[in-house]
Amino acid sequence: MKKKSIFLIVALVAFNIQSCKDFLKEELVSDVSAVYYTTAAGLEDAVDGAYSYMKYVYSNERAYTLTVFGTDVYTNGADGSHKGFNWYDATLRADNGVLREMWEYLYKGVNQANAVIGRAPAVKDMDDATKKVRVAEAKFLRALYYFNIIRQWGSADLRLEETVGAVVTANKTSAEEVYAQAIIPDLTAAIADLPNSQPQYGRATKGAAQNLMGMALLTRGWLTNSTPDFVAAEGFFTSVITGPGAYSLVPSHAELWDQSKQNNKEVIFAVQNSTDVLLNSGGDGVAPGEGNRGHLYFLMQYDNQPGMIRDIANGRPFKRFRPTNYLLDVWGASRDIDNRYDQTYKKVWYVNGNNTAFLWTQAYVDAGAKKKDGSPVTASDIGKPRLELGDTAIYIPGPGREAVWTAAKRAATRYQVILRNDAGKGNFNEFQFAHIKKFMDPLRPTIQWQEGSRDWFVMRLADTYLLRAEARFKQGNNAGAREDVVFVRKRAAFNGVDMDNVANTPATITLDYLLDERARELDGEQCRWYDLVRTGTLVSRVNLYNPEAAGRADAHFTKRPIIQNQLDRTEGGYEQNCGYPDGPACN
Repeated sequence: MKKKSIFLIVALVAFNIQSCKDFLKEELVSDVSAVYYTTAAGLEDAVDGAYSYMKYVYSNERAYTLTVFGTDVYTNGADGSHKGFNWYDATLRADNGVLREMWEYLYKGVNQANAVIGRAPAVKDMDDATKKVRVAEAKFLRALYYFNIIRQWGSADLRLEETVGAVVTANKTSAEEVYAQAIIPDLTAAIADLPNSQPQYGRATKGAAQNLMGMALLTRGWLTNSTPDFVAAEGFFTSVITGPGAYSLVPSHAELWDQSKQNNKEVIFAVQNSTDVLLNSGGDGVAPGEGNRGHLYFLMQYDNQPGMIRDIANGRPFKRFRPTNYLLDVWGASRDIDNRYDQTYKKVWYVNGNNTAFLWTQAYVDAGAKKKDGSPVTASDIGKPRLELGDTAIYIPGPGREAVWTAAKRAATRYQVILRNDAGKGNFNEFQFAHIKKFMDPLRPTIQWQEGSRDWFVMRLADTYLLRAEARFKQGNNAGAREDVVFVRKRAAFNGVDMDNVANTPATITLDYLLDERARELDGEQCRWYDLVRTGTLVSRVNLYNPEAAGRADAHFTKRPIIQNQLDRTEGGYEQNCGYPDGPACN
């Protein structure tokens, strides 16, 4: 496999004017020489470059495809060319472009971190304290990149030194060895040397390293059935929750996704994005580093409906990911006590286009419809507009709120009401469906703009509580697990709801309940494929809850196929993962 030094570092300026902190900035550097990397300025740029690859690993279409598709919570919408990841079909093979790109970006990140770690000792014009922190940041990032590699592929070509030329040899190292030789030692060093906070927002901190260590140990614990790993994972999560990092949940789920409040106490580690991408991108809205594109993928086709045109506020609907019935039912089961659905999903679209499509007809007269002022529709109203600009055009009540919408009530309602079973299949169709709003980006300058300026939250405290609940559950500590779940659910409770005593938070926590709660709290947040693989439930839950994948998913799909370039460029060969073409049979 060929690996090269990284000569291009993408410009990055964090978006959030509320904080007085400085932000991590990455400068464009070209023609980097080996000598430059041994200067203080060069090392700083090299560290910033190691961060830059996170923009390619998170919050773009490949990232969502590899973490949302092929799970129990999302199935495919109408558009997109990567549906094979949801269908588990023959397109999941070594030459798949999504897999190739993710593999290459992760290894570029690894190699950039290796360059920092290897060259730092030769830097003489940087004080030792700063150098120690920068090396610790690089070790944190290397651990994060390797963690993603083994979670996707189950093994890695493990390299802990910088590669500067063509390399034709490789090693396929097991996940257990990658943990032992790279991830755990790197995070141990990072925890020891990183500060609790950094002057520049966006840099790794001790809390971020502790949180990642907890995630790694929890994942390894499931892999090796290791109770000591679960105990240790709980300890690291507790250090994040109670330690001097001063993390805390923001008051509401809605505030968490308020784009003007991204630098908040709940965020442990985030990929920085900026409104600069709006200035630096081309006319098609494509910027260096890709920006955050999460606002595109979960949106339904609203702009071909009567009275609606595409606008910035409602977003550009790519129609990639559609919630499954399982996810909708999980939301519906809690909706009377839990406000997160209303803060996560869009329910109302307002007339913003030609309202002449909305005319009163005899059918409305016969149904007993009423006008905006509450008066009944009469024959004299037939042919007149029934809606005006700004009136409700589309309403999706969502799970747990559909029963009242009888055929008679819908017939008498001035606006369009879309229900789950309108397609006759017990779910929405591939064009109209429940539609996530928490990733939407109103700061885009045009309706076609793809780049977004939201930060991407890689780690946040509510997830830490739920991961600690899982670590406690695996130790048989159901009371402790329930305590963590209840803590997260209390933020989501409607006024007057006692989360400690409602049936929706059972006295005995089960794995299924933990997965239900993660589905609600972390809806769409690039966790689900990892959650199911980690807990050994991918195959069973996909076959049960994802009808487009049912009957196709089997155990070999818990590891992605090794990419073709790795297979072709390795002297002596590189073994494909089992179950894929040219790979061994699975045991």
